[in-house]
Amino acid sequence: MKTILTLFIGMMLISSCATSTKFPVSDITPAATIKASKDKDNNGNYRISEVANNLSSADRLASAKSVYVVWITTPQNGTKNIGQLKNKNARKATLKTLTPFEPVEIFITAEDEGNASYASGPEITRTSFNDNSES
Repeated sequence: MKTILTLFIGMMLISSCATSTKFPVSDITPAATIKASKDKDNNGNYRISEVANNLSSADRLASAKSVYVVWITTPQNGTKNIGQLKNKNARKATLKTLTPFEPVEIFITAEDEGNASYASGPEITRTSFNDNSES
């Protein structure tokens, strides 16, 4: 019983430290509802999780692309590609990643390739972890 209680308290402490944010409605994909969260692990890295519901496939955009790429802006290291949204099914796309860079803003673009080193495709939506957090 003590083990279960300890695990429960640990999970509550971990989740209470996370910062969550909702993205504004996109003009390009208005049906999508997108949320992101970040928290810091014991090694000083940032865990970032993003869930996009009802996000149309990138190849169905007016300017068809191959993938959705998630980017962060950081205070000291500029803009970083942190990965691609992976479609779980037609209704849900997700990204879970770890980065040593502190994210201040997070945004999504549609790109021809997932390993782009700079954002060049249309920006889908952008938000700040500081402005509208739901912690």
